[in-house]
Amino acid sequence: MKIEIEVPGEFQGGVSGDLASRRGMITGTEMKGNVVMVLGEVPLANMFGYSTDLRSLTQGRGNFSMEFGCYRRTPTSIQEEIIAKARKEREKASSKK
Repeated sequence: MKIEIEVPGEFQGGVSGDLASRRGMITGTEMKGNVVMVLGEVPLANMFGYSTDLRSLTQGRGNFSMEFGCYRRTPTSIQEEIIAKARKEREKASSKK
C-alpha cells in the first residue's frame, strides 16, 4: 500500500521506526511547517491496527491515508510460514473427520 502519514516533527523518528518494523519502505519526507509528511510503501497485511498504533505513537496527533500501490512478491520466509500454517490447519481439519 502507498501510505502518507502526517505527524508533528517530534514524532517522526518513532513513526519511521514503526514503519520499518512493519516491513515498510520510506520513499520520502516533506516538511510543512512543524508537520512532517512521511511517504512510503507498506504491505497491507502489516497495516491492520495501524490507526490505533499511530495515535499511540503521536499522542493522538498523527494522521495517515493509504491506497493500493502495487503487487510485490512475498519474501520466501513469509511464504514458508503461510504454507506451514495452511498445512497444519488442513491436517487438523482432516483428523476431525
